[in-house]
Amino acid sequence: MRAAVIREFRGDLSLERVDDPVCEPDGVVLRTLACGICRSDWHGWVGEHARVKLGAIPGHEYCGEVVAAGPLAKWQRGDVVIAPFILACGQCPECQSGQSTTCRAQRVPGFGEAGAYAEYVSVPHAHNLVRLPESLTPALAAGLGCRVTTAWQALTGRAALQAGEWLAVHGTGGIGLSCLLLGRALGARVIVVDVVPEKLSHALALGAEAAIDAREGDVGPRIVELTKGGAHVSVEALGIPATVDSSLACLRPLGRHVQVGLPTGKLARMDVNMNAVYMKQLALYGTRGMPAWRYPSLLSLIEAGRVDVSPIVARHVALSQASGELRAFDGPTSPGVAVITDFAG
Repeated sequence: MRAAVIREFRGDLSLERVDDPVCEPDGVVLRTLACGICRSDWHGWVGEHARVKLGAIPGHEYCGEVVAAGPLAKWQRGDVVIAPFILACGQCPECQSGQSTTCRAQRVPGFGEAGAYAEYVSVPHAHNLVRLPESLTPALAAGLGCRVTTAWQALTGRAALQAGEWLAVHGTGGIGLSCLLLGRALGARVIVVDVVPEKLSHALALGAEAAIDAREGDVGPRIVELTKGGAHVSVEALGIPATVDSSLACLRPLGRHVQVGLPTGKLARMDVNMNAVYMKQLALYGTRGMPAWRYPSLLSLIEAGRVDVSPIVARHVALSQASGELRAFDGPTSPGVAVITDFAG
């Protein structure tokens, strides 16, 4: 099959012919219909992720058609499915308690497994897969990837965001944009923070109540003033010290900070204002992915028309263009995300 392979960190992906994937007993092999290009892929491409080695095939946000199914899998050839990026075993204590994002035997395509920047991808633990609703295109389903699902888990599974509460979103990439759209659907009042004027204008057009340019400084105090006391929930979607500081500073007493951005490399450890946590009695949540069993709660919202997630996907690209999209994450990006839909080009 044709695949994009990391042969050099920060180098162009190598378009190669590699062995077709093997179908595992509890898994399936998918013909990849679409695969999102995510900032998490960028962390692997630059060499910051411990599980991504040279020779890896990236890609963890995918939609595909079943072309082979193992004897323990429930799926049939021709089924079109989407998947959470964390493929949980279903058997360990964490899975049995419903907390499958912390599965002891989890597997993640693109991170220690061959990913979906390829014509085909092997998906073990296929009980995690979800049938693609007729109302969603494969490209949009791939755009949901880890962005919309992670945002849904952050807002509802972790922070328990309520209608009427103020939600601050620091960073308006795929995750941040998802938080804006889902927060609005939940009835929250949303403030976004970024450094790209085009992205701030885009967020306002999508219903953000206010947009703050972080280049002007004093993000936390400005949000406190704007909300007359601070945000109830604040989502950090970049994984860098400046936005973590702003997220904690913008919260009102008893506020909830949700760490969605992935801190890696030298940023894996950072100074945090624990005095603010103590004095304001803040709650700090980490979140990563979404359990597969929570897909219906999200998909029903989309299918009922209560939220339009189509603005998240900005570009359909060919596999040969993936390197350029990854390189763009080195700096501020334009609104929306890119999805690979052409695996021959």
